[in-house]
Amino acid sequence: MNGLNYREMCVGILKLDRGIMFAGIATMEGKIVAAEYRDGLEPMLTKEESELSIMQSLIRMSTRRTLEAKLGKTIYAFAVYQKIKRATIMMYNEGSKIDSVLMVSFDRETDHELVITDMIMPFLKEAGKSLDNDGS
Repeated sequence: MNGLNYREMCVGILKLDRGIMFAGIATMEGKIVAAEYRDGLEPMLTKEESELSIMQSLIRMSTRRTLEAKLGKTIYAFAVYQKIKRATIMMYNEGSKIDSVLMVSFDRETDHELVITDMIMPFLKEAGKSLDNDGS
């Protein structure tokens, strides 16, 4: 799966569970490079609002780095809103260097922890984008 492009990754993530509403990938500068929505779903945010949201998530993620030496690297952060749940998942190259961020939105009823740990993280590992990907 290492040959997947970002759009293919978003499509693949959407296929993992019906509770996933959106999968998007952005650079560390906040530019959206791929975004896919569940079939029939209307986006809640415009592209500009999505990029603003990603920038805000990146700022929050950068504040977490100050304690990573003691707590370990950030794997993902999570927020619950009135209408959706959303995870910000760091994507790594070579097992330790952050190269992009994956944003995933879920229906409120979805067991997000199960989907993230049992479906999304193995998918990212197979794609060579997980924290523990050491190139082997």
